[in-house]
Amino acid sequence: MLKSTFIHMPTIGATIEKRIWSSGIRTWEEFLRERELIPLPDKKKSLICASIVDSIDRLKAQDHRFFASSLPTSEHWRAYRYFSDSIACVDIETTGLAPGHDSITVVGIYDGKEARTYVKGIDLEDIIEELPKYKTLITFNGARFDLPFIKKEFPEIEFDQLHIDLMYPLRRIGLCGGLKKIEQMLGISRTEETAGLSGFDAVRLWKEYERGNNRSLDILLEYNREDIVNLKRIIDMVYDRLVENKFSQCLK
Repeated sequence: MLKSTFIHMPTIGATIEKRIWSSGIRTWEEFLRERELIPLPDKKKSLICASIVDSIDRLKAQDHRFFASSLPTSEHWRAYRYFSDSIACVDIETTGLAPGHDSITVVGIYDGKEARTYVKGIDLEDIIEELPKYKTLITFNGARFDLPFIKKEFPEIEFDQLHIDLMYPLRRIGLCGGLKKIEQMLGISRTEETAGLSGFDAVRLWKEYERGNNRSLDILLEYNREDIVNLKRIIDMVYDRLVENKFSQCLK
């Protein structure tokens, strides 16, 4: 989808992008070859061609920061398949909902191969060096919750990556509600031990761990691990639907 994207270019908005798609042009390369067929002023087309050449070079260089800063945040998902070799599916557990008052207890990071959990009082500070390694972050409601919470507690972390907050693109294809509800809609099941658990249970499990119940920590970490692994499963399952939905808009 990234190579079909024009809205990250200067002076190009959703309306012009749809006009390009409606003319039968779906990729940067097609635009360069078929520019005469596109119903836009020549000056505008020349600017787009220059931006396409720059975008191609940026993509070859795997310059994720360029696309992170130029794409609208709601459209970062378009870049997923071009940067999928450097992803971090991220989910946090906390003592409550208020950054600055409550604290992070667990941060889970899944790179598509290995799931790692970082725990308060053990190795939580390791995320300061770990998170910046990735070009794309994937969360669910992370724009409002996970990333601001992490930033409040670890202000030295610069979130300059692509960030795909799945909650919003999923809504566009009719997958609404919390993560667990969407998992059920997609046929994704949890283990018997964690099925039915919620964020409130995560708080309870942490408190039990603080009182000496190590088994509660094991369950909490498994709950978090399933969250981050399922983020990857979900985006892989729905990505083509997101693309189809986006292109269908040019027909409306």
